[in-house]
Amino acid sequence: MGEIYGLGEITCPSGELVIVDGGHLGMWSGEGSPALVDPAAFGVREPAVAADVSAATDFVVTGPDADTAAHSFDRQPGRTLHDIPASGVTRLTELFDAHCREHGLDAALEACAERVPHRERVRRCAERGGGCFLMHGVPVVALGGLPRDRPLPVLATGAGIVVSVDPDPSPASASASVAKSVELGEIRVDWARLLFGDADALTAWRHDEPVDGLADVAFWGAAEEAAAAEFAAPELGEPGEDGVKGWTGLPMPDAMRLAGALFDWKDADPRRRLMVDFRPHSHHWQVMRAVRASPAEAGTVEVGGARVLCAMTGQGDGWFPVSAELDPTGRLVAVRVSFPA
Repeated sequence: MGEIYGLGEITCPSGELVIVDGGHLGMWSGEGSPALVDPAAFGVREPAVAADVSAATDFVVTGPDADTAAHSFDRQPGRTLHDIPASGVTRLTELFDAHCREHGLDAALEACAERVPHRERVRRCAERGGGCFLMHGVPVVALGGLPRDRPLPVLATGAGIVVSVDPDPSPASASASVAKSVELGEIRVDWARLLFGDADALTAWRHDEPVDGLADVAFWGAAEEAAAAEFAAPELGEPGEDGVKGWTGLPMPDAMRLAGALFDWKDADPRRRLMVDFRPHSHHWQVMRAVRASPAEAGTVEVGGARVLCAMTGQGDGWFPVSAELDPTGRLVAVRVSFPA
């Protein structure tokens, strides 16, 4: 079975759990329309591309053969195709119509009047027993039926990460009680981290905005000593970041000026190899600060009345299947993210 150790605990007062690459939560719209999220919040800064993303449309597959058509077309899970950029609508419609003609299916794509909020997408997944949806192309796994009234241990094993739902979280108990494993979907990880969070709580998530008006500026690399001398920078002094230099707890305007000056200094000479990290005191910063300080590379943060956990995969990026493990009565025992062998 290999070594098993605790990463922390989460709470799930809504009873609905979201698993996603934590680096992508700048996209999260909560109860609001995804159209209201600034594309710059998830790295889209070219004006034409940002406009295309903001004008995206959700489509639902309708007609007598809707389920068969959606499944065989196989673009997104379920019957709803989310976040189709304006530039891709015509081509998608043509491909879907051709697919239906080829297979003799009576179905059509119908544009939704409004984009579906991410919180509502979670509800729909939970209603069908758990599953996956896309958020601007990023897979999100969601399911319901988790205990609302107690913390849930999150365990690391050699084979992955497990959220233990069984009141007895011991490995022996969990293994003995699992009768069936149901695949929920796959998480694509681009930031080497997984986040486990309550669906309601994530509505309060602030990915890049500081919760206290402060920010850190950190830097490291081959030119760090020269940069430290130029800017009179001290050691950063954060747990788990030995050798990193910079400043902590600066007012946002001061931190932005310092970060900008460091980037300008670095760019003035291509021989200056330096990584500069601007860190607003957001929820993402809070949890990553805990991750960096943890030998297990995992940390928690309180958000929106719940405890959210983020853990590094230890394997970098990739695709990680997620499954719900059920006991003989069909009761949820655990949620498992599996790592490649």
